[in-house]
Amino acid sequence: MIENIDKSADKAENKQSKNKDSKEKPIESKKSDIEKKEDNVQNSTKANNEENHLNKESEKINVNKDETKNLIKNKQNKTLSTKDEGAKKKNIPGSDKKNSNENSSKTSEKIQNEFIEKLVSINRVAKVVKGGRRFSFAALVVVGDGNGMVGHGKGKAKEVPEAIKKATDEAKNSMIRVPLRQGRTLHHDIKGRFDSGNVFLRSAPSGTGVIAGGPMRAVFEALGIQDIVAKSIGSSNPHNMVRATFEALKVVSSPKIIASRRGLKVNDITKRRKNPSSIENAKA
Repeated sequence: MIENIDKSADKAENKQSKNKDSKEKPIESKKSDIEKKEDNVQNSTKANNEENHLNKESEKINVNKDETKNLIKNKQNKTLSTKDEGAKKKNIPGSDKKNSNENSSKTSEKIQNEFIEKLVSINRVAKVVKGGRRFSFAALVVVGDGNGMVGHGKGKAKEVPEAIKKATDEAKNSMIRVPLRQGRTLHHDIKGRFDSGNVFLRSAPSGTGVIAGGPMRAVFEALGIQDIVAKSIGSSNPHNMVRATFEALKVVSSPKIIASRRGLKVNDITKRRKNPSSIENAKA
C-alpha cells in the first residue's frame, strides 16, 4: 500500500512539473514577441529621426539658396542705381564740358593714329669740331590723312628715331589742304618749282595709278591721290623735289574756288569743261 501511494505521488509531481514547463514556454514565447515589437518600435523611431534630420538639412539648404538669390538681387539693384547716378551726373552742366573735353581728346588721338607717315630720306650729317667729327642724322618725312591733307617736315638729331619724331611733328604742324577731283586725282595740270627742283603734275583718268618717282610718290600716297602722272625735270635732291611738289599743290584750285572768286555757279564752270567749243568761242 505504501508503495502504491509513493508511485501516485511521483505521478502527481511529474504532472505538475509538466504543467509548469508547458506554462513557462508560452511565457517565453510572449517575451520574445514583445522584444521583437520593441525592436520594431526602436527601428521606426530611428528612421523617423533620420527623416526629420534630412528634412531639416534640406530646409537649411533651401534657406541658403534663398539668401544667395536675395544677395544677387541686391547687388544687381545696387549696380543699376550706380548706373542711374552716373547718367544723372552726365546730365549735370559741368559734367558735359568734361565729357566733351574727353571726347575731343579721344578724337584727336584717333586722328593722330590715322595719319599716314612716309619716311622719304635719312642722311648722316657730320659736324667738324676741334676734337674731330660729331655725327647726327637728318630725316625728311611726309605726313597725310589720305583725304586731301598733307605736310612735310625735316628733323635733325643724334639718333634716328628722334630725328624722325622731330620731322613728323613739324610735318603735322605745317599741313595744307589740297582739293581733289572725285577724291582720286587733281583738277588740272600744274607746274611747281623750288630752287633747282622742277616738277610737272598732270591729272589722269581712273585706273592710271600713281606714276611718279620716290619722293613725289610718298607725297601723293600720303595725300590720297590714286591717279596721277608726274615728272621731275630738274634736281633729283629729295628735299628740292618734295618742296617743288608742295609749291605746285598749293596753287591747285577747284571749280568751287573759282566759282566763288568769279561770283558764278559751279555748274557754269563745269559746263565749260564739258563743252570745249564754248571755250574756243570765248577765246575768239
